[in-house]
Amino acid sequence: MSWIREGELTIIERFCANIIKAGPMPKHVAFIMDGNRRYAQKCHVERQQGHSQGFDKLAQTLRWCLNLGIREVTVYAFSIENFKRSKEEVDGLMDLARQKFSRLLEEQESLKKHGVCIRVLGDLPLLPLDIQELIAQAVLATKNYNNDVSESLLDKCLYTSNSPDPDLLIRTSGEVRLSDFLLWQTSHSCLVFQSVLWPEYSFWNLCEAILRFQMNYSALQKARDSYMEERRRQQMERDQAYVAKKLQQEGFASHGDTRRRRTLLQKCTAMREERIQGFLQALEHKRADFFERLCTVSA
Repeated sequence: MSWIREGELTIIERFCANIIKAGPMPKHVAFIMDGNRRYAQKCHVERQQGHSQGFDKLAQTLRWCLNLGIREVTVYAFSIENFKRSKEEVDGLMDLARQKFSRLLEEQESLKKHGVCIRVLGDLPLLPLDIQELIAQAVLATKNYNNDVSESLLDKCLYTSNSPDPDLLIRTSGEVRLSDFLLWQTSHSCLVFQSVLWPEYSFWNLCEAILRFQMNYSALQKARDSYMEERRRQQMERDQAYVAKKLQQEGFASHGDTRRRRTLLQKCTAMREERIQGFLQALEHKRADFFERLCTVSA
């Protein structure tokens, strides 16, 4: 039996899910699964038991998301700060993660049929030095191509580049902070902070969060569209400034020849895209090499 697909929604849950799905639904939801240790303390059990319950709740939540048509979920499972905890707790968490994620990976082929894929994200400081050096060299190389560096390029450099930004971010346990989780990607997301401890999270808590997203959907979409339009406008202004400078160097008047201006603008855009694609391909190649070496060492 699949760890994720065990069990079904009750009749009432299915009824409510159908009602909720009549409105705009988040395509990508991010969870900060907070409260495992407080749950263990509350239930007078070992911390490890609290973490184990938290992993099981993740599986149940993924099933709810599948039933609601949410095809992408990103979770905050462990941070660098967590290494400050006792060695016993950290080792227990690592062992638990290996067990649970190994089971998920075993099921990945069957889960792909339902649009579910599994990916592990990390922070830039954890990247191997050769990738960090590649990024540093690329930044230095752009001193003659200032138009290359943009928010759009930074988007494409992230591990999440192949995913849409989260529409909804949920944090449990009553903490009202993001703890440096997906800060760049959630600038236009609906943020929902709920007091329930993660192992006690319920289908109804998820529905409440989605309803909050739906209530704010129009404002969020308007802000996101406005932001993207502003990014395009700024890029166009930078390109036009570059073209104006080239025309001056060629001895044209400030307004330049319309046809020449259009040709230079198209050439500027095409060359920038070529440089960016070359950099992104090199970055992806470095990443692939790193993960291949990592898998070899782990094996």
